[in-house]
Amino acid sequence: MSAPVLQLAGVTRDHRQGEATVQALRGVDLTVSPGELVAVMGPSGSGKSTLLHLAGGLDTPTAGRVVVEGRDLAELSAAQVAAVRRRSVGYVFQDLNLLPSLSAVENVALPLELDGVRGGMARRAAREALEEVGVGALAGRFPDEMSGGQQQRVAIARALVGPRRLLLADEPTGALDSTTGEEVLRVLRARCEAGAAGVLVTHEARHAAWADRVVFLRDGVVVDQSGPAAVAESLLPAGGAG
Repeated sequence: MSAPVLQLAGVTRDHRQGEATVQALRGVDLTVSPGELVAVMGPSGSGKSTLLHLAGGLDTPTAGRVVVEGRDLAELSAAQVAAVRRRSVGYVFQDLNLLPSLSAVENVALPLELDGVRGGMARRAAREALEEVGVGALAGRFPDEMSGGQQQRVAIARALVGPRRLLLADEPTGALDSTTGEEVLRVLRARCEAGAAGVLVTHEARHAAWADRVVFLRDGVVVDQSGPAAVAESLLPAGGAG
């Protein structure tokens, strides 16, 4: 069996709030293998977004280990973690984080260029990624010239560009109508079937149904894992970002 792309082992994340300590995650174990799409569900505040931030090297655990493609992030320098994020991790943020001064193709090409890929080659890969999510015709447009849904697809193209093997998506269909949302999930699913590993945070059971496995969080603890989310709605109330 292939080595996992992502491993969280006993991961705890504490946040200070004034005099109090709040545990966003408590002893979470999660393994995601190549070819696998895992959905993470749970009520608002359950730790879903914290889990993604830790998996993508955007935050560090208070305890436990986060291992991406065999590398324990805690053993790497800040520059090495940044390189892992550029080369191995594709991240779709809720708030998109597109740079307003760059066109769609420039936004998508940026991670490759930061990693030393030559401009022309990076732009070609960026155009392919834009085509993959159905917005190839918008390559020259700036974010403020696009609808929210179009911006969302550009952000997803940026996460997919290049040979990344870990895709992390935080409510990636939030700004999209249901048809476009299904198209985006189909793209994520296809990438996983081509060998990537994916983690999808969602509060919608119909989106979680695209996953191979559903992990349920409540109060920072994994309370259940199941197969495809046929029973997701009955197990947990819908919630917002956690």
